[in-house]
Amino acid sequence: MKFHEQLARDTAADREFLLSAPAIQDCLSGSVTRELYLAFLTQAYHHVRHTVPLLMAVGSRLPDRLAWLQHAVLRYLEEEEGHDEWILNDIDKAGGDRAAAAAAAPAVATEAMVAYAYDTVMRRNPVGFFGMVQVLEGTSVSLALRAADRIQATLCLPTSAFTYLRSHGELDQDHIQDLAEILGRLDEPQDRQAVIRCAKGVYWLYGQMFRGLVTGSASRSGAAADLRKTA
Repeated sequence: MKFHEQLARDTAADREFLLSAPAIQDCLSGSVTRELYLAFLTQAYHHVRHTVPLLMAVGSRLPDRLAWLQHAVLRYLEEEEGHDEWILNDIDKAGGDRAAAAAAAPAVATEAMVAYAYDTVMRRNPVGFFGMVQVLEGTSVSLALRAADRIQATLCLPTSAFTYLRSHGELDQDHIQDLAEILGRLDEPQDRQAVIRCAKGVYWLYGQMFRGLVTGSASRSGAAADLRKTA
């Protein structure tokens, strides 16, 4: 069994926990509100803005035996730069306040997910970060374009309010293929276990982030508050 297949098998229950989040089900069923979409974008901003710093940390901490990964990390860096600005632009086009979103404190689950990724890279095994890549980009490929279409149809928002979801839904299809090749070259058991461990943790924390969008924990943290522009 190829490692990317093993990873999918070993994290199947974790993936289901994420996908069963009420916020995701609301989006796909057409029950989404503008406030929910803005809250999602705000939390997305607060983790996506760490993607480039995390990749830089990964590249700087790879051991010599994984030096071949440097090229892939550099390519990811180039392709991920500026995506946090896409999200702020989407917030603006959806009728939210981009400055308030950027200044808001992230939800605890979002902050914990980012902290978990940094801990994986800085204290454990930097290659484990590709478990987070599997979660975020795998979820994006399976849901982003479908969710964007459903949200836009429900809320009648302009296409310009969906740059992040639609661009990632398309870009991440290539990234997932690249990731499968990277995972296939990981031969050491400790590296494979680091990827699986990180993926499981991120699935759970990402799932908690989405659950917070509906329960109001994101709003209580200030992440989704005052997003509407004043008249």
